[in-house]
Amino acid sequence: MASPRRPVRTRAMRVLARREARIALLFVLPAFLLFLVFRFGPAIVGVALSFFDYSIVGEIGWRGLDHFQRLFVDPLFWRALTTTVLYTAFSVPIAIALAMAMALGVRRAFRGSRFFRSIFFLPVITSLVLAGSIFSWIFSADGPWAALMEPLGLGRSWLADPVLVLPALVIIGVWSRFGYGMMIFVAALQDVPRELEEAALMDGANAWQRFRAIILPQTRPTIFFLAVIETTFAFQVFELIYVTTGGGPANASYSLVYLLYDQGFKYTNYGYAAAVGVALFVMTLVVALIQRLVIGRQR
Repeated sequence: MASPRRPVRTRAMRVLARREARIALLFVLPAFLLFLVFRFGPAIVGVALSFFDYSIVGEIGWRGLDHFQRLFVDPLFWRALTTTVLYTAFSVPIAIALAMAMALGVRRAFRGSRFFRSIFFLPVITSLVLAGSIFSWIFSADGPWAALMEPLGLGRSWLADPVLVLPALVIIGVWSRFGYGMMIFVAALQDVPRELEEAALMDGANAWQRFRAIILPQTRPTIFFLAVIETTFAFQVFELIYVTTGGGPANASYSLVYLLYDQGFKYTNYGYAAAVGVALFVMTLVVALIQRLVIGRQR
Protein backbone atom coordinates (compact mmCIF):
# COMPACT_ATOMS: atom_id res chain seq x y z
CA MET A 1 0.00 0.00 0.00
CA ALA A 2 1.35 3.37 -0.97
CA SER A 3 2.43 5.63 1.85
CA PRO A 4 0.26 8.71 2.42
CA ARG A 5 1.47 11.79 0.62
CA ARG A 6 2.73 14.65 2.72
CA PRO A 7 0.80 17.90 2.38
CA VAL A 8 2.51 20.29 -0.01
CA ARG A 9 3.40 23.63 1.51
CA THR A 10 2.56 26.35 -0.92
CA ARG A 11 4.50 29.60 -1.24
CA ALA A 12 1.65 31.46 0.46
CA MET A 13 1.80 29.11 3.44
CA ARG A 14 5.57 29.63 3.78
CA VAL A 15 5.16 33.41 3.63
CA LEU A 16 2.44 33.23 6.27
CA ALA A 17 4.62 31.06 8.53
CA ARG A 18 7.52 33.54 8.26
CA ARG A 19 5.19 36.44 9.04
CA GLU A 20 3.87 34.65 12.13
CA ALA A 21 7.42 33.93 13.25
CA ARG A 22 8.35 37.63 12.91
CA ILE A 23 5.26 38.68 14.86
CA ALA A 24 6.13 36.16 17.59
CA LEU A 25 9.68 37.56 17.78
CA LEU A 26 8.29 41.07 18.18
CA PHE A 27 6.30 39.94 21.21
CA VAL A 28 9.34 38.18 22.69
CA LEU A 29 11.77 41.03 21.94
CA PRO A 30 10.94 43.31 24.94
CA ALA A 31 11.43 40.50 27.46
CA PHE A 32 14.59 39.38 25.66
CA LEU A 33 16.04 42.92 25.75
CA LEU A 34 15.25 43.23 29.45
CA PHE A 35 16.95 39.88 30.02
CA LEU A 36 20.04 41.04 28.14
CA VAL A 37 20.24 44.37 29.96
CA PHE A 38 19.61 43.18 33.50
CA ARG A 39 21.17 39.70 33.29
CA PHE A 40 24.08 39.83 30.88
CA GLY A 41 24.75 43.55 31.33
CA PRO A 42 25.86 43.32 34.98
CA ALA A 43 27.83 40.15 34.23
CA ILE A 44 29.78 41.85 31.44
CA VAL A 45 30.38 44.92 33.59
CA GLY A 46 31.55 42.69 36.44
CA VAL A 47 34.09 40.92 34.23
CA ALA A 48 35.35 44.26 32.90
CA LEU A 49 35.54 45.70 36.43
CA SER A 50 37.89 42.93 37.53
CA PHE A 51 40.61 44.54 35.41
CA PHE A 52 40.24 47.97 37.04
CA ASP A 53 40.40 49.73 40.36
CA TYR A 54 37.11 51.45 40.98
CA SER A 55 36.39 53.73 43.92
CA ILE A 56 33.06 54.80 45.32
CA VAL A 57 33.65 58.37 44.04
CA GLY A 58 33.87 57.08 40.47
CA GLU A 59 37.64 57.05 39.90
CA ILE A 60 38.80 54.23 37.64
CA GLY A 61 42.35 52.93 37.19
CA TRP A 62 43.63 50.12 34.98
CA ARG A 63 45.07 47.16 36.90
CA GLY A 64 45.21 44.43 34.27
CA LEU A 65 45.66 41.00 35.85
CA ASP A 66 46.81 42.35 39.22
CA HIS A 67 43.58 41.39 40.97
CA PHE A 68 43.80 37.83 39.70
CA GLN A 69 47.45 37.57 40.73
CA ARG A 70 46.43 38.77 44.18
CA LEU A 71 43.97 35.88 44.44
CA PHE A 72 46.80 33.35 44.28
CA VAL A 73 48.68 34.91 47.20
CA ASP A 74 45.69 35.88 49.34
CA PRO A 75 45.37 33.38 52.23
CA LEU A 76 41.81 34.54 52.87
CA PHE A 77 40.85 33.60 49.32
CA TRP A 78 42.27 30.09 49.74
CA ARG A 79 40.50 29.77 53.07
CA ALA A 80 37.21 30.80 51.47
CA LEU A 81 37.82 28.46 48.54
CA THR A 82 38.50 25.52 50.87
CA THR A 83 35.34 26.22 52.87
CA THR A 84 33.22 26.53 49.71
CA VAL A 85 34.60 23.34 48.16
CA LEU A 86 34.14 21.31 51.35
CA TYR A 87 30.60 22.61 51.83
CA THR A 88 29.76 21.75 48.21
CA ALA A 89 31.45 18.34 48.30
CA PHE A 90 29.38 17.24 51.30
CA SER A 91 26.07 19.03 50.85
CA VAL A 92 25.41 18.27 47.15
CA PRO A 93 25.76 14.43 47.24
CA ILE A 94 23.85 14.20 50.53
CA ALA A 95 21.03 16.43 49.25
CA ILE A 96 20.69 14.46 46.01
CA ALA A 97 20.80 11.08 47.78
CA LEU A 98 18.22 12.20 50.35
CA ALA A 99 16.03 13.64 47.61
CA MET A 100 16.14 10.34 45.72
CA ALA A 101 15.32 8.35 48.85
CA MET A 102 12.35 10.57 49.70
CA ALA A 103 11.13 10.50 46.10
CA LEU A 104 11.21 6.71 46.06
CA GLY A 105 9.14 6.71 49.22
CA VAL A 106 6.38 9.03 47.98
CA ARG A 107 6.34 8.42 44.22
CA ARG A 108 3.37 6.05 44.42
CA ALA A 109 -0.02 7.44 45.34
CA PHE A 110 -1.12 6.35 48.82
CA ARG A 111 -3.14 7.83 51.63
CA GLY A 112 -1.20 10.86 52.82
CA SER A 113 1.34 10.90 49.96
CA ARG A 114 0.49 14.49 49.01
CA PHE A 115 0.82 15.54 52.64
CA PHE A 116 4.31 14.05 52.90
CA ARG A 117 5.36 15.65 49.61
CA SER A 118 4.19 19.03 50.88
CA ILE A 119 6.00 18.60 54.20
CA PHE A 120 9.25 17.60 52.50
CA PHE A 121 8.99 20.52 50.07
CA LEU A 122 8.16 23.09 52.76
CA PRO A 123 11.82 23.93 53.62
CA VAL A 124 12.43 24.99 49.99
CA ILE A 125 9.89 27.81 50.22
CA THR A 126 10.91 28.77 53.75
CA SER A 127 12.99 31.93 54.02
CA LEU A 128 16.62 30.96 54.49
CA VAL A 129 17.06 33.95 56.79
CA LEU A 130 14.25 32.69 59.03
CA ALA A 131 15.56 29.12 58.87
CA GLY A 132 19.07 30.30 59.75
CA SER A 133 17.77 32.17 62.78
CA ILE A 134 15.90 29.09 64.00
CA PHE A 135 18.86 26.79 63.43
CA SER A 136 21.12 29.23 65.27
CA TRP A 137 19.09 28.41 68.36
CA ILE A 138 18.91 24.69 67.56
CA PHE A 139 22.71 24.43 67.26
CA SER A 140 23.43 26.70 70.23
CA ALA A 141 24.95 25.34 73.44
CA ASP A 142 21.52 25.42 75.10
CA GLY A 143 19.64 24.10 72.09
CA PRO A 144 18.16 20.65 71.48
CA TRP A 145 20.99 19.56 69.17
CA ALA A 146 23.61 19.99 71.90
CA ALA A 147 21.46 17.96 74.29
CA LEU A 148 21.10 15.23 71.67
CA MET A 149 24.84 15.13 71.00
CA GLU A 150 25.82 15.22 74.67
CA PRO A 151 26.25 11.40 74.96
CA LEU A 152 28.73 11.58 72.05
CA GLY A 153 30.78 14.30 73.70
CA LEU A 154 29.59 16.92 71.19
CA GLY A 155 27.19 18.78 73.43
CA ARG A 156 28.31 22.30 72.59
CA SER A 157 27.42 25.03 70.14
CA TRP A 158 28.31 23.64 66.70
CA LEU A 159 28.09 27.05 65.03
CA ALA A 160 30.71 28.41 67.45
CA ASP A 161 33.11 25.50 66.99
CA PRO A 162 35.68 25.81 64.15
CA VAL A 163 35.57 22.05 63.56
CA LEU A 164 31.82 21.47 63.79
CA VAL A 165 30.54 24.64 62.12
CA LEU A 166 30.85 23.23 58.60
CA PRO A 167 28.90 20.01 59.38
CA ALA A 168 26.20 22.19 60.96
CA LEU A 169 25.98 24.35 57.83
CA VAL A 170 25.81 21.22 55.66
CA ILE A 171 22.88 19.92 57.72
CA ILE A 172 21.02 23.22 57.35
CA GLY A 173 21.83 23.44 53.64
CA VAL A 174 20.66 19.89 52.93
CA TRP A 175 17.48 20.47 54.95
CA SER A 176 16.68 23.59 52.93
CA ARG A 177 17.31 22.07 49.48
CA PHE A 178 16.49 18.36 49.38
CA GLY A 179 12.75 18.97 48.88
CA TYR A 180 13.40 20.62 45.53
CA GLY A 181 15.34 17.61 44.29
CA MET A 182 12.68 15.28 45.67
CA MET A 183 9.97 16.88 43.53
CA ILE A 184 12.19 16.70 40.44
CA PHE A 185 12.88 13.03 41.10
CA VAL A 186 9.19 12.29 41.67
CA ALA A 187 8.44 13.69 38.22
CA ALA A 188 11.31 11.73 36.68
CA LEU A 189 10.28 8.47 38.34
CA GLN A 190 6.84 8.72 36.75
CA ASP A 191 8.53 8.15 33.37
CA VAL A 192 10.30 4.96 34.46
CA PRO A 193 8.38 2.07 32.81
CA ARG A 194 6.74 -0.04 35.50
CA GLU A 195 7.04 -3.05 33.20
CA LEU A 196 10.82 -3.03 33.69
CA GLU A 197 10.54 -3.08 37.47
CA GLU A 198 7.83 -5.73 37.41
CA ALA A 199 9.93 -7.93 35.09
CA ALA A 200 12.96 -7.53 37.35
CA LEU A 201 10.81 -8.37 40.38
CA MET A 202 9.57 -11.53 38.70
CA ASP A 203 13.19 -12.48 37.97
CA GLY A 204 13.96 -12.28 41.68
CA ALA A 205 15.80 -8.93 41.76
CA ASN A 206 15.80 -7.27 45.17
CA ALA A 207 15.16 -3.56 45.77
CA TRP A 208 18.82 -2.55 45.48
CA GLN A 209 19.28 -4.49 42.24
CA ARG A 210 16.17 -2.89 40.74
CA PHE A 211 17.38 0.53 41.77
CA ARG A 212 20.88 0.03 40.38
CA ALA A 213 19.87 -1.62 37.09
CA ILE A 214 16.64 0.23 36.25
CA ILE A 215 15.95 3.39 38.24
CA LEU A 216 19.48 4.77 38.35
CA PRO A 217 20.12 4.58 34.57
CA GLN A 218 16.64 5.92 33.78
CA THR A 219 17.12 8.95 36.04
CA ARG A 220 20.71 9.76 35.04
CA PRO A 221 19.74 12.98 33.16
CA THR A 222 17.80 14.14 36.21
CA ILE A 223 20.76 13.40 38.49
CA PHE A 224 23.01 15.43 36.18
CA PHE A 225 20.55 18.33 36.18
CA LEU A 226 20.28 18.35 39.96
CA ALA A 227 24.04 18.01 40.38
CA VAL A 228 24.61 21.16 38.32
CA ILE A 229 21.82 23.13 40.01
CA GLU A 230 22.77 22.11 43.55
CA THR A 231 26.47 22.71 42.91
CA THR A 232 25.71 26.20 41.67
CA PHE A 233 23.63 26.93 44.77
CA ALA A 234 26.30 25.49 47.06
CA PHE A 235 29.08 27.55 45.47
CA GLN A 236 26.97 30.67 45.99
CA VAL A 237 26.12 30.02 49.65
CA PHE A 238 25.92 33.34 51.47
CA GLU A 239 22.62 34.07 53.26
CA LEU A 240 22.93 30.99 55.45
CA ILE A 241 26.44 31.93 56.58
CA TYR A 242 25.56 35.61 56.98
CA VAL A 243 22.67 34.83 59.33
CA THR A 244 24.21 32.01 61.37
CA THR A 245 27.96 32.58 61.71
CA GLY A 246 29.03 35.73 59.86
CA GLY A 247 31.94 33.77 58.42
CA GLY A 248 33.26 32.66 61.81
CA PRO A 249 34.45 31.33 64.08
CA ALA A 250 38.03 32.12 63.01
CA ASN A 251 36.90 32.25 59.35
CA ALA A 252 35.97 28.56 59.53
CA SER A 253 32.77 29.23 57.56
CA TYR A 254 34.11 31.99 55.33
CA SER A 255 32.88 31.30 51.76
CA LEU A 256 33.82 32.79 48.40
CA VAL A 257 30.63 34.81 48.12
CA TYR A 258 31.17 36.10 51.65
CA LEU A 259 34.67 37.18 50.60
CA LEU A 260 33.13 38.92 47.57
CA TYR A 261 30.61 40.65 49.83
CA ASP A 262 33.26 41.83 52.28
CA GLN A 263 35.61 43.12 49.60
CA GLY A 264 32.89 44.84 47.62
CA PHE A 265 30.51 46.23 50.24
CA LYS A 266 32.61 46.40 53.39
CA TYR A 267 36.02 47.46 52.06
CA THR A 268 34.82 48.91 48.71
CA ASN A 269 37.47 46.97 46.79
CA TYR A 270 35.16 46.62 43.82
CA GLY A 271 37.80 45.48 41.36
CA TYR A 272 39.07 42.71 43.63
CA ALA A 273 35.52 41.68 44.49
CA ALA A 274 34.75 41.42 40.76
CA ALA A 275 37.85 39.24 40.31
CA VAL A 276 36.56 36.91 43.05
CA GLY A 277 33.24 36.73 41.20
CA VAL A 278 34.95 35.88 37.91
CA ALA A 279 37.01 33.16 39.62
CA LEU A 280 33.83 31.76 41.17
CA PHE A 281 32.10 31.70 37.78
CA VAL A 282 35.02 29.91 36.13
CA MET A 283 35.19 27.29 38.89
CA THR A 284 31.43 26.69 38.70
CA LEU A 285 31.65 26.28 34.93
CA VAL A 286 34.58 23.85 35.19
CA VAL A 287 32.78 21.73 37.80
CA ALA A 288 29.65 21.67 35.62
CA LEU A 289 31.70 20.45 32.64
CA ILE A 290 33.27 17.72 34.78
CA GLN A 291 29.82 16.67 35.95
CA ARG A 292 28.71 16.58 32.32
CA LEU A 293 31.54 14.19 31.48
CA VAL A 294 31.07 11.98 34.54
CA ILE A 295 27.30 11.95 35.05
CA GLY A 296 25.65 13.42 31.99
CA ARG A 297 27.33 11.39 29.26
CA GLN A 298 25.31 8.80 27.47
CA ARG A 299 26.30 5.20 28.17
